[in-house]
Amino acid sequence: MPKVGVEPTRGRPRRILSPLRLPFRHFGPALQVLRLNKPKPQLFISQRPMTPHCLTIAGSDPGGGAGIQGDLKTFTRLEAYGMAVVTALTAQNTHEVRGVHAVPSDFVRLQLRTVLDDIRCDAAKTGMLANAAIIRAIAEELSTGEKIPLVVDPVMVSTSGARLLEEDAVQAMRECLMPLATIATPNMPEAGVLSGMVIRDVEDAIQAAKAIHALGARVVVVKGGDVEFEPGTVCDVVFDGEQVTVLRAPRISSGNTHGSGCALAAALAVGLARGLTPFQAIDLARRFVRSAIEASERVGRGPGPVNHLRAEA
Repeated sequence: MPKVGVEPTRGRPRRILSPLRLPFRHFGPALQVLRLNKPKPQLFISQRPMTPHCLTIAGSDPGGGAGIQGDLKTFTRLEAYGMAVVTALTAQNTHEVRGVHAVPSDFVRLQLRTVLDDIRCDAAKTGMLANAAIIRAIAEELSTGEKIPLVVDPVMVSTSGARLLEEDAVQAMRECLMPLATIATPNMPEAGVLSGMVIRDVEDAIQAAKAIHALGARVVVVKGGDVEFEPGTVCDVVFDGEQVTVLRAPRISSGNTHGSGCALAAALAVGLARGLTPFQAIDLARRFVRSAIEASERVGRGPGPVNHLRAEA
């Protein structure tokens, strides 16, 4: 019997090396074949729909109820990825605005350009824009490149009554931003300023909506929460250039409406980012805001904020 590890030969015995002890070069050709025949890794493709990307261009509310803080809560609640360009810093709480510091328009422009150069944006909304220079900078940036669905909330006065838009900026709002708006959402006082009309009833609101549409906005929603033309009823007027729709709903008995306009515009942006039609987005946004008001809690000593986190999603 030959010894283990030794091959019987006529001459000098030759050792048979275990494969584990062979030099690496002996495996070269075999390893190359393995590399060539190795299956390529399969990329994992998620079956989930792509998350909408939404951008808010607005002021900061340190109390958290409105402005970019409220918008980002709305985006998150409606499962959208939120981005924010800050136009102004405010010192405010639920019952007063103590100060406003507008961000230089060049830096607002830089924020916006930097975000859009890198991240997909499916829809955007504007809120507090402070002055004409900021409005023009935003309009110029949004006018270049691919058109983004835009919700324009022409914020002029806070819930507590403080002016948030300089008077000479109204014309810039009319000329520069309204032509870019997929949906414009003025409240009754703002609609009066933009249209140059005094709004006393629903018919006046309809005429104001038509006047604002003539400025270039594709769809105009004149919000009726600030006035009561019909007892116990909120009347929102919608005009799309062809049809006037008056949306009526029972008025909710609650003083906690701070940030409701911001929430409506942000929810509209999410709807547009999802590919909804303007009227479908309006339905989604109105349900969201009503449920946010119904779920609101007392925060601070003034009009409390809507509850974004418990709103209908």
